[in-house]
Amino acid sequence: MRAGRALILTALVCLGAAARGDQAPDAPTLELALPPAELGRWYKPQARRNQWLHLMFALRRELQAVADYAAAGDQARARRWYQRLARDYRRIGEMVPEWRDELELALLERMGAALDDPDELARLQRRLAKSCQGCHREYQLSAGLRYRGPDFDSVRVAGRSQAEAMADLSRALNRMIIAFSDGRWAAARQALAGLRRDLDALGESCAACHRDAAPKARILGPATQAALQAIDQALTKQDAKAAARPVGEFAVAVCARCHAIHRPLAQLKRLLQRQQGQ
Repeated sequence: MRAGRALILTALVCLGAAARGDQAPDAPTLELALPPAELGRWYKPQARRNQWLHLMFALRRELQAVADYAAAGDQARARRWYQRLARDYRRIGEMVPEWRDELELALLERMGAALDDPDELARLQRRLAKSCQGCHREYQLSAGLRYRGPDFDSVRVAGRSQAEAMADLSRALNRMIIAFSDGRWAAARQALAGLRRDLDALGESCAACHRDAAPKARILGPATQAALQAIDQALTKQDAKAAARPVGEFAVAVCARCHAIHRPLAQLKRLLQRQQGQ
């Protein structure tokens, strides 16, 4: 499949420069093909669930079931799973008409006729899988960024934008470190209280993307709470050296871990939307 137009993104090493608007004329580039706009109908929020993604999962499962049952000589089950496969494979063209002419329907029919010949079926399945992989190479990354990447620009944190909330967290953390480094213990404890409030507010915003509590707990759970408690105890004892270690643990458990998971995808999605004029 071929894209109607292409997106040129600077490579990951240039993300910082791109975010600042700096020029990087000699930077390596990565070309991403943009999927048809019709694909967006089958992802949230336009759809109630990520229907396209679940279709891809179903096709992968159906291909495996056909191969496994054919190899085991279970023709009845191989035929049933093949019928599901044929139905769902045709749905690709129904959901995204622009891709209808790219479907290997003749190859699909030949697979149906080869269910009693596992070797021939395997050869035909490899050809079909190669067609699927070609589409994935061209569109999987850009579709994932566009439709499944985090969209923090729309997230509100206690009435603030997500960017404002993150800046407030950074200021509170540094204000606390500056204060206890200079022996200003009351100011340090006040900054810690502000940091905790801002962190709780940020945690409430996790529900914008995550339906269950597990992702939030991995970042803001027991390890983070233990580090905050250790900082509090060190500030109460007015011991800057004792405070420094849990501050480092907090920075790794929360800041570095969350940024490593979310920030690269969010920045790439922002660049993608900028190129698309959205």
